[in-house]
Amino acid sequence: MWQPGERFEYALAQGGFKGESYIKVMDWMARIASQTLEQTGRLTVVVQDNGSLHTSLLVRQQWTRWQEQGLFVFFLPPYCSQMNPIETQWHQLKSHEIARQMFDNEYDLVIAVMDGMKTRSEAGEYTLERFIFNYT
Repeated sequence: MWQPGERFEYALAQGGFKGESYIKVMDWMARIASQTLEQTGRLTVVVQDNGSLHTSLLVRQQWTRWQEQGLFVFFLPPYCSQMNPIETQWHQLKSHEIARQMFDNEYDLVIAVMDGMKTRSEAGEYTLERFIFNYT
């Protein structure tokens, strides 16, 4: 989740990223949104594409709960990735921070992405936070 000029929250997951993982990340965002609403009176809006992960029945069943916490989901029109500014951020990460690197395994790629995110946040002077999945 990228708030231009202010903060970037992200999650990394090895292997597939399914609805349950997405819900964990959005629950984390909803907790942050709840704090923001309580402290500032401002709602939090997450802008997303219409990917099946974002619109599955399991996810749609969470929307009301998230809204009660101050987190709202706004969907871009289909096939409009150019309207999603986070796509530019991922492009920059791939083109600059991890370009021309080869990775022997997923772990090395994950470390490079984390380092690249840190570099981008420092250069852009915004807060960076990573959601860590609890697999236990």
